[in-house]
Amino acid sequence: MSREAQITQTFVELADTFIKDFDVVDFLHQLTVRCRQVLAITDAAVLLAYPGERLHSPAPCDPSPALQQVLATALAQGPALDAYHTSTAQAPTRQADARTRWPDFTTHARDAGYRYTCAVPMRLREDTLGSLLLLRTAARPLPAADLALAQAFADAATIGLLHAHTLHHHESVNERLHTALHSRIVIEQAKGILAARRNISLNHAFNAIRRHARTHQMLLTTVARNVIDHGLAPPAGRTDPATDTRPQ
Repeated sequence: MSREAQITQTFVELADTFIKDFDVVDFLHQLTVRCRQVLAITDAAVLLAYPGERLHSPAPCDPSPALQQVLATALAQGPALDAYHTSTAQAPTRQADARTRWPDFTTHARDAGYRYTCAVPMRLREDTLGSLLLLRTAARPLPAADLALAQAFADAATIGLLHAHTLHHHESVNERLHTALHSRIVIEQAKGILAARRNISLNHAFNAIRRHARTHQMLLTTVARNVIDHGLAPPAGRTDPATDTRPQ
């Protein structure tokens, strides 16, 4: 698939929120997957706030211990937090130039091998739901065109989330995001159980859960609870190349 086709497909996916049982967790995870596929970056993460000023990372993933520490620090310091507070994109910054601005974040990012970091807000007019953090190990900064495309993806995702709220007007955006954050705990537990049972990676376990949920039109959380409470084991299958972007 060409890059242009991937970009088009991404915008279609981000607009497809007018569906019954819209799954916020799966939606945000797919946003990070598409960013890694389309943009010249190594890793991406969605950080959301509900309500107030604190950021959280709701989308399940299979990060390395080093990346986990970067994300934990990014909730309190770094370009993602600044993008959220200012509602403006934070241009690619070399770690060497960011030490005085974000000392803890910069240290962990450097230790994880990232040379450049940047972030764009997830915003629509006066509504800013969070930010999209972009991490790059290459020696050159993210091209300006890719940063602009990342902002377009983040804007489209925000519109999709707010449209989903309009469709399900009885539940506020904050409540839906709060549910997504709690759903992550259940999904992470199910990933661990399935990974241990099958002796597979956490990422492959998550892909199995996600594939089963999509095939049977179920929420990720529902499948995860079935794994935890009833020992359900989603059938092993071929890894979906659209969802598995981790190095083999």
